[in-house]
Amino acid sequence: MKIGLSLGCFALMLTTLAAESFAGLSLPRSTPLEALVERAAATAFADFAPQKLERHQLAISLVDLTDPAKPVGASYRGDVAIYPASVIKLCYLHAAHRWLEDGRIADTPELRRALRDMIVDSYNEATHYVVDALTDTTSGPELPDAELKLWWDKRNAVNRYFSARGYTGVNANMKPWCEGPYGREMQALQTLTPSRNKLTTDAAARLVLELVTGQAVTAERSRQMRELMQRDPTAPPSPDDQTTGFTASGLPAGAQLWSKAGWTSETRHDAAYVELADGRKFVLATFTTDHAKEERLIPTVARVVCAGLRK
Repeated sequence: MKIGLSLGCFALMLTTLAAESFAGLSLPRSTPLEALVERAAATAFADFAPQKLERHQLAISLVDLTDPAKPVGASYRGDVAIYPASVIKLCYLHAAHRWLEDGRIADTPELRRALRDMIVDSYNEATHYVVDALTDTTSGPELPDAELKLWWDKRNAVNRYFSARGYTGVNANMKPWCEGPYGREMQALQTLTPSRNKLTTDAAARLVLELVTGQAVTAERSRQMRELMQRDPTAPPSPDDQTTGFTASGLPAGAQLWSKAGWTSETRHDAAYVELADGRKFVLATFTTDHAKEERLIPTVARVVCAGLRK
């Protein structure tokens, strides 16, 4: 599926005087869009008041791309760093293609299989392989202090990449786990900082935006990354998919979706690009904490956004 946003339009956006910062990227501020984000948040707080949804448990970032020449952004708590669960895998995907473009890692079938499984199925084990390849580190038994510091310096390679690109609100130096971590991974978590992955919704929105506009490494590599994120909003519900209980569940008929979700026992997040049947296009990142079992929360935000965007 071709995404029709020109690189020239995106370049124009970058040079426009703006007051809304998305993790180091400036976007023109839109009062109507800010009002829409506030309305989406207010609707969520009202609808989930019985579940005791509190203001610090929700973050939203929205970029309206309906008019490619005039993209605008707005957010609610978009600059607050939150544990991102599997949304952090977008950072590793971006970095992997940068490393590939620069010849720092080999483009092998096994790496491509891991990248696919990391994004399409959100496999943690695949992500472990990718993190090891990116940082020249491995998990294993505890290390002496001096060796651990050297290991930690390597493990922060992805952070240095995003920092050099002007990103803020990102910490991408740990593997996602189901039962772990163990050994040197736990050692680093307990003794070194910053030691837990963090991401803001602004940063998540920027990651998706760059894929959509072809600015992630190269236009071709952006296309390859987007392909891994394409979802079917009409797919039958499944407890392990990335549509049920996420942005897809709040979209109207005919919508197309590219996304990366993440969830744990405490968090439920989604970072998505949506094209509606009537031509409206937007990036929406929604993070929620302490309401991980509430499958209607993120769709509620998406539903308000879809209803409120103007063509």
